[in-house]
Amino acid sequence: MWHYRRTLAVGLGLMVINRLSGFVLPASSKWLIDEVIGNDRIELLVPLAVAVGLATLVQAFTSYGLSKVISVAAQRAIMEMRKRVHDHIIRLPARFFERHKTGELISRVMSDAEGIRNLVGTGIVMMVGGLFTAGMSLIVLFILNWTITLAMLAVLSLFSIVMVYAFRALRPIFRERQKINAEVTGQLAEAVGGIRLVKAYGVENRVQQHFSEGVGRLFANISRSIRGSSATVAFGTVIMGIVGVVIIIFGGQAITSGAMTLGDFVMYVFFVGIMVTPIVQMAMVGTQVSEAFAGLDRIRELMQEVREDVDEADRASLESLRGDVTFECVHFRYEPEVPVLQGISLQASAGTTTALVGSSGSGKSTLVSLILGFISPDRGQILVDGRDLGTLKIRDYRACLGVVFQDNFLFDGTVADNIRFARPDATPAEVERVSRIANAHHFVREFPDGYDTIVGERGIKLSGGQRQRIAIARAVLADPRILILDEATSSLDSESEALIQEGFRNLRKGRTTFVIAHRLSTIRSADQIIVLEEGRIVECGTHKQLYAQGGRYRDLHDQQHHYEQNVFVNPGEDASEKSESEEIPVSRRRKRRSMMPWS
Repeated sequence: MWHYRRTLAVGLGLMVINRLSGFVLPASSKWLIDEVIGNDRIELLVPLAVAVGLATLVQAFTSYGLSKVISVAAQRAIMEMRKRVHDHIIRLPARFFERHKTGELISRVMSDAEGIRNLVGTGIVMMVGGLFTAGMSLIVLFILNWTITLAMLAVLSLFSIVMVYAFRALRPIFRERQKINAEVTGQLAEAVGGIRLVKAYGVENRVQQHFSEGVGRLFANISRSIRGSSATVAFGTVIMGIVGVVIIIFGGQAITSGAMTLGDFVMYVFFVGIMVTPIVQMAMVGTQVSEAFAGLDRIRELMQEVREDVDEADRASLESLRGDVTFECVHFRYEPEVPVLQGISLQASAGTTTALVGSSGSGKSTLVSLILGFISPDRGQILVDGRDLGTLKIRDYRACLGVVFQDNFLFDGTVADNIRFARPDATPAEVERVSRIANAHHFVREFPDGYDTIVGERGIKLSGGQRQRIAIARAVLADPRILILDEATSSLDSESEALIQEGFRNLRKGRTTFVIAHRLSTIRSADQIIVLEEGRIVECGTHKQLYAQGGRYRDLHDQQHHYEQNVFVNPGEDASEKSESEEIPVSRRRKRRSMMPWS
């Protein structure tokens, strides 16, 4: 509200003019009854009518201006709040998104911010305007008859107490509504996002039941709030009735005793209506403001989450990067009692390729997340070109990274837009060049729209292999100094994989590359292979060195080789004595992806 103080000041000025012009009609009633009718002063009739007409025009124009100024300001405030919350969310650590559903975050950005309308917008103006009108009316009422006014205030004080209690009771209900709405939105986003899986397993009824339960809880919450709001309004109606009784009794006595003229009484009734009506309306406005605060409470909780770039200004800039990466006794755990990495020390020189292998859950992905800066070590250091990664500007560092995940994400845009994601200014020739390296050009040019083909949400219009090749082209175009390949060829057929490996060999030249590999045949050319088990490095060396040692790497290699031979080549044949150099024919390796017993 402080940010929009000037706009609100203009709005309040228009509101004051609007409310003051609204006093002309009820004030004219006394002159009409006592002077024009009672004292037969017909010459005052036209001036009174003109005054009322002009006041009505002023009231109409100021109402229009007030609505335009305040409503636009409210929508602008909502827009700015959404931008702030979105900017904050996308700069939160990666671990934050592991704890929150996508739909919940969308609800906080889009729905919770709507409450600002009732603060910057009509709600707060109606509340302030109502207080102003009530205050001015109260002064007039005391002037006309202070005795009746005191009796009426005694009745209204009871209504004020009930209103305060109602607002306190309704605010938790509105807060719970925002939470339930976020959960239901999250369920809906998951169901739509995973619709193929839902249909594949035929669980539409179960998904519908979960959603029905969620919207049922939302309905129950809304019903509670409606009952509370309706009860408050109904109580206000009763109070107005009691005020009417007080006015009839005390006003009638005042007229008969000569303390008030008929004009005074009519004017008093008008001003009572002007005072009481906004007070009762504030009951409805109050529920809107309570709902707004409930949403802003949730936004405040979100904005209090620490961003990963919170100390970015204090970090050192990174103008260039060679690509030396060193782990010095790094420890990390997601849960206090469950260590994931324990004392990891390794050296990856600039321009070398480091492969990470090991059983599922051994810590490979966590190690890569540390390199990407998604998480920070609990103990130890990660050095990049001899400098602590925690002291470098994270944006500068990530500008030097390229990554291809196993589960690649494409945005709902064109093929070219997805390839140019890291470099929006890339030329069509550059896009085509990297597509050829990634073995994607041949299938892209077959699309009717070529590189302007829309890939759909998450790239749903493309096959898994096509999505992965687009992701590889995206990484190539980024021209990174440090390259992360998380089983980057897992969705490719063997023929495409063979073609793209040559492109990868060219891509890795001069770059520090980390490869998470499930197929050991794809990492034989790595400069070093790190074998992880239970968060520790158990072996390190080249393929030949590790195979000759006969340790864990040899076990993994032979286990995979034996499994592939028995399952995909000659089922039932004992291949335990086959040499490690024997290769499986390309045509028979198509189905082995993601089926390793240790992957």
